Amino acid sequence: MRNTLHGLLALTLAFVLTACATSGATTTADKRQAIQQMRQDVLAELYRTKPGTKTQIASAPGYAVFSNANINLIFASFSGGQGVVKDNTTGKQTYMKMGEAGIGLGLGVKDFRAVFVFHDHDTLQTFIDSGWEFGGHADAAAKANEKGAAVGGEVLLDGVTVYQMTESGLALQATLKGTKYWKDTELN
Repeated sequence: MRNTLHGLLALTLAFVLTACATSGATTTADKRQAIQQMRQDVLAELYRTKPGTKTQIASAPGYAVFSNANINLIFASFSGGQGVVKDNTTGKQTYMKMGEAGIGLGLGVKDFRAVFVFHDHDTLQTFIDSGWEFGGHADAAAKANEKGAAVGGEVLLDGVTVYQMTESGLALQATLKGTKYWKDTELN
């Protein structure tokens, strides 16, 4: 058990340091460009794996794409990330940050992407203005590069469809968590 805990802590530290080392963007323009590139890459992957989502997103009032790193240590889960919301009606983009904390059973580290498809404009605007989500989460992931697999599920409010894709990580968790999304004052 002790070796497992030390291994997990080492993996967590390596994951956090890698995430910090690869961000690299220092100017506001560079940060926006990195988020735009992440969005483009995530949508390309989603369209490849679920071709029908391209039409769904194009016809929706709006959508959001977030990059998220999650760490779960036995009874607590923490994550953070950033992304962008696009209002398809106006074309306006809102850059946002996210933070999440939860309690439950789990162990692991996971880097994942989430795409939110908003089915009505009121839900989209509420997300931008208020940004809270509260729900249960259960998933299992073991993935590195293109190898491995991940399954996950979210319990969400009406008016939104969420697609989650694991980039890399090893996690097994069942948590009750709260998530806060908020406007990024530096990038907007």
